[in-house]
Amino acid sequence: MSTATEQHKPLWFDHTRLLALALPMILANITTPLLGLVDTAVLGHMQVPAMLAGASVAALILTQIYWVCGFLRMSATGLSAQAKGSENPTVESAKVLWQAMAFSCVLGILILLLQQPILHVGLTLTQPNESVASYLNDYFAARVWGAPAAMLNLVLIGWLVGQQKTKQVMIIQIVGNLLNAGLDVAFVYGLGFSVAGVALASVIAEYSMMAMALYIALGRVKGVRIAGDWFNRAARRVLMKLNGDMLIRNLALQGCLAFLTIQGARYGETSAAVNAILMQFFVLIALGLDGIAYGVEALVGEAKGARDNQEIKRRTYQGLFWSTLFAVGYSIGFWLFGESIIRLLTEHGDIVEAALPYLPLMVLLPVLAHWCFLFDGVFVGLTRASSMRNTMLVSALFVYFPIWFITQNAGNKSLWYALIAFLFARGVTLGVSFYQLGIKNALSVSES
Repeated sequence: MSTATEQHKPLWFDHTRLLALALPMILANITTPLLGLVDTAVLGHMQVPAMLAGASVAALILTQIYWVCGFLRMSATGLSAQAKGSENPTVESAKVLWQAMAFSCVLGILILLLQQPILHVGLTLTQPNESVASYLNDYFAARVWGAPAAMLNLVLIGWLVGQQKTKQVMIIQIVGNLLNAGLDVAFVYGLGFSVAGVALASVIAEYSMMAMALYIALGRVKGVRIAGDWFNRAARRVLMKLNGDMLIRNLALQGCLAFLTIQGARYGETSAAVNAILMQFFVLIALGLDGIAYGVEALVGEAKGARDNQEIKRRTYQGLFWSTLFAVGYSIGFWLFGESIIRLLTEHGDIVEAALPYLPLMVLLPVLAHWCFLFDGVFVGLTRASSMRNTMLVSALFVYFPIWFITQNAGNKSLWYALIAFLFARGVTLGVSFYQLGIKNALSVSES
């Protein structure tokens, strides 16, 4: 809860708490793509190319499911942060933890029970040849057993971020990713486990991260007694509504990104390769801006729990300041080093030449897109999932697809015109929604 002194500070005063929360998450985010490079390197040096293809497709199937289930992380962060700022933070935080864990366990078990239908859908959509399908099955059959841990990790990491334990989250993710990379090498080159070894390394890492996060989380609520029905019908209804809205939001976003990938592939092999490279620019942007958003989620949520109007405004403005600063830094970096980044990602001259005309769009992207990252964090902290859902649907249906349709004569570039317009529209609509909420509505316990 904010102190009386903090409540009277100027809106732009004291950025240290935000940065102390954001910087560890930025460092943690950096380790994730590095792990992907290790997996790819290990698989890429196997004797049969189909091993890399099969494992990559199987990993993509599960990764997409986990990404869509990211609503677990967002809802846990918002509710945990609000509990931390409440009048009885320890008990309320414990309630949020147990409720979110129960929900995630059900989802993890459901993925295990539906593993065969999920695999069948994945095979139908990707239509791999017989050799690739064989390795895809091997990887999927091993990796899917990590689903319960993956779901619990989403909740535990989200809850810890809400409790402002981002340094601990950073350590968990770095240790987990390093363990995964080390086990990759040991299982494949030391024990000869082939594709299944890479999957098994990921499963062990997922459960290890879950154990570390659970140890820290339970330590925070040790000895807390929760009286009454802590997961009653009303609590389940709130959690289902919150997670349901965020699920729809994630599906709409994933639909837009999937359309870019699929439609880009239809424009030809070169366009597909260019899009894969340009998406790495997008990943680089997300590494920094997501870190700022995590910090904003925790602090805005705490302010809502404390019912502190001024603090919500102050933390939102501080987040906007740092988000803008990062965005401008990215744009300058892409302007100065964009060509070098492209040449680092591919050695094929024709793909480099095809990608260079997109650099002005990459320079423009951060300054137009950072608003949506920031306001996502604000609305996660406020647990205003319906606003996130509605603005995402509006931006997708009335901006993304119409812009692509109108500009499709530009070929592959039309997809990037649409994506940039879509991201900017999300920022604008979320900003307008935040303004329209008003302080009274922003602090209300439930959504209207």
